[in-house]
Amino acid sequence: MISIDNITVEFGGFTLFNDVSFAINPRDRIGLVGKNGAGKSTLLKILIGLQTPTAGHVAIPQDYTVGYLPQQMSVTDGKTVLNETLTAFARLHSLEQHIVHVTQQLSERTDYESEAYHKLIEQLNDANDQYHVLGGDNQEGEAEKTLLGLGFKRSDFTRPTSEFSGGWRMRIEMAKILLQRPNLLLLDEPTNHLDIEAIQWLEDYLKDYNGAVVLISHDRALLDSVTNRTIELLLGKAHDYKVAYSKYTVLRRERREQQMAAYENQQRLIEKTEDFIERFRYKATKSNQVQSRIKQLGKIERIEIDDEDNAALHIKFPPAPRSGQVVLQSKEVMKRYGSHIIFSNADIHIERGEKVAFVGRNGEGKTTMLRIVADNLPYEAGEVKTGHNVTIGYFAQNQDEIMSTDITVFDTLDRVAVGDIRTKLRDILGAFLFRGDDVHKKVQVLSGGERSRLAMAKLMLQPYNFLALDEPTNHMDMRSKDILKHALVAYDGTLLVVSHDREFLDGLVDKIYEFRDGKVKEHLGGINDFMKRRKLENLHEIERKQKQKANAELPDSTNKTNEDRLAKKEEERRLRKLKNELAKVEQAVAEHEQRLAEMNAMLANPEAHVIDDAFYAEYKRVKNALERKMYEWELLSEQAE
Repeated sequence: MISIDNITVEFGGFTLFNDVSFAINPRDRIGLVGKNGAGKSTLLKILIGLQTPTAGHVAIPQDYTVGYLPQQMSVTDGKTVLNETLTAFARLHSLEQHIVHVTQQLSERTDYESEAYHKLIEQLNDANDQYHVLGGDNQEGEAEKTLLGLGFKRSDFTRPTSEFSGGWRMRIEMAKILLQRPNLLLLDEPTNHLDIEAIQWLEDYLKDYNGAVVLISHDRALLDSVTNRTIELLLGKAHDYKVAYSKYTVLRRERREQQMAAYENQQRLIEKTEDFIERFRYKATKSNQVQSRIKQLGKIERIEIDDEDNAALHIKFPPAPRSGQVVLQSKEVMKRYGSHIIFSNADIHIERGEKVAFVGRNGEGKTTMLRIVADNLPYEAGEVKTGHNVTIGYFAQNQDEIMSTDITVFDTLDRVAVGDIRTKLRDILGAFLFRGDDVHKKVQVLSGGERSRLAMAKLMLQPYNFLALDEPTNHMDMRSKDILKHALVAYDGTLLVVSHDREFLDGLVDKIYEFRDGKVKEHLGGINDFMKRRKLENLHEIERKQKQKANAELPDSTNKTNEDRLAKKEEERRLRKLKNELAKVEQAVAEHEQRLAEMNAMLANPEAHVIDDAFYAEYKRVKNALERKMYEWELLSEQAE
């Protein structure tokens, strides 16, 4: 169990936390909620030891491991996807060396009855147990399974990490953290870089995870599915609810209503008591009663109502100068990274006043195309033109790339503002919840949500008539997302947005470009229309396959040619061959597993067996053979399916 005791965090004269205390139990699933800037990410940094509180402390048991996925992370290049993921097993490699060392010591000793000898046996047993729990028997298989779950293809495993977008490289970092299987997982907005399929996989993974999880997310469905406890950070205090997010919102509302009713009743009682004391204070006949009421008033424990943070964004984009009718025109655009083509023959046409979304899985090229549109990235072929008098306001997904972190919030705007707008900088910052001393904070201490708000505030400094926004809601709380959406609906310019948030896009966009399998396809209508069409296309595809299957089963009288019959026989022959190979591999897997179990039993009782270098060489050979056969089994199973 981790204990957080009376944590206080202060920045200058500002108190972020004040005497925050709670405990994290072994199987807790905690949703950490609160407005942007409430201190959620800071609390995770304190738990992992990256930041020290002003007062209080965190008690973590010895040998307790903690995995941390921040919102922004520096990723490394130079390896393939699989090899980079396998670096997660550094702890296992250390355990392997420890097992070899302890076993070597046991083989050299003869004091079998001594306490020291028995302690070495206990160390060996504990190390072996830990090795198996952490997936030591099948490291490569576990890595591949996790990468597949997060959306990678087998063909991606041998590609260099440098060929992937930032979102996909963040998935590699997530895979490494999950594979380490720490006692506590700290995840800060893990779904920001995931598409719907990967979010579903992560949701299932976290529900079955054997350790504790603390999760920061603005995804209601994820919080409700995964968490069983909600801790709200509000105005420097922590409020602990032993329920998932949706139930927490109900309990929180009921709690405040009860507090308000009790407070109002108490205030009426206090008012009547004070009125009685004031009326009869100087009457001798009532002196005893007055003194009794005064004592009674002094004993009342005053009811306090939880403070409410009602601060909200006030966004209204400046009127957009009139542009030409055609705002953006791209023809046959192609972009590649190395030998990998992201998309080709991309034709996009956007007219004045349209609100358009780029959708599709991560890595299909949405952000890449948006950067090309914003003249932020070169491309290999085709043509991209913006229309007459078009001015582009670009909001990048990774704010660290476009903002200096060593200057203040105010200076961030002041350095780019020109003309009369400079006199309104504090008003603009106030509309984005940077008030008072907040404007003097360094950008480096801002949360992800605060950086997003600051980047959005920069868009107010010039009346752009074409906004290109890349995942603008990634770090925003739920109330802020709604306010931004309403502001964009009212915006009279042209909008191009990349987003996975269907709730945000619903009612906002009227045209969609889908990035899929290296192609870009136009869909007229909103996000719900697009989803219905995609579902219908999937149904038609299923029906087509069913018809093909039905035709394959028709009798010879249906004009099936001799070539068709031969092809079917060949397919049946290949399937029989695959099944035979699969049976042989399954038999080999069973034999290797049995042999490995026998050798593990021998390791657990070294005094009864000969444990030497030859034994370890055999152990490693069997283990590697098992991993190869498991991988072969997966490939054959996929082919058979």
